[in-house]
Amino acid sequence: MYEALIVGLILAVLWFIEKIGGTPMVIRPIVVSPLVGLALGDLQTGLLIGATLELVFMGAIQIGGAVPPDVLVGAGLGTAFAIMNGSGPDVALTLALPIAIVAQSLKVIVFIVRSWFMDFAMKLANDANIKGLNMLNIGGLILQCAMYFVVAFMAIALGSGAVESIIKAIPEFVMNGLKVAGGLLPAVGFALLLQPMINAKKAIYFVVGFALIAYLKLPILGITVLGAAIAYIVCFENRGTVVAKTEEEDLFDE
Repeated sequence: MYEALIVGLILAVLWFIEKIGGTPMVIRPIVVSPLVGLALGDLQTGLLIGATLELVFMGAIQIGGAVPPDVLVGAGLGTAFAIMNGSGPDVALTLALPIAIVAQSLKVIVFIVRSWFMDFAMKLANDANIKGLNMLNIGGLILQCAMYFVVAFMAIALGSGAVESIIKAIPEFVMNGLKVAGGLLPAVGFALLLQPMINAKKAIYFVVGFALIAYLKLPILGITVLGAAIAYIVCFENRGTVVAKTEEEDLFDE
């Protein structure tokens, strides 16, 4: 029971810190696995598993409305089971991905429950009740922390064998569908972020970026550097031209 309690507390506390602290990335496998390993008395295995799982879940980042596989639960439970069974990163990797995909669905359910708070939040906002809004936000975070604690505690208390049996009982087409959906969700998140900001003038940048990646095969780092250079030109060089033109017009008026 000690292992179940400590891992559950680690996941719950890390999620709370992640959300209350402005997303310091403490729920990444490279942080979660070493902490779980340290708590279970095997820091070296925790570090090794954390580095391995970070490579697997590197693209699993919540962007906009997208909900990727839950790396916190996947890394935490995958590491815990691997250490408790005396295994290595291979076992952690085998368990982490399906666990993360299942936890993804549970997190969506919690998000749906938290959406019910919106009407109450609007009422508090209309009444300028800042204290109430803060308490409601903290309450929602605690609800999600409780989900992480319960999932981790029950999974470890039942044992890795029970978790594997539950995962294997899920139909293969359902798991495949979840994997496909998980791969598409980051793209949906980017689309939701682009929707309010893209227009006819800005669409050309999206087209250029797509062409550079799809046809010229430029790496992401190269696209990032190019994008930063274009952003600098648009924001600063054009601004200088506009300021100079405005000063010239003012001088002419005088």
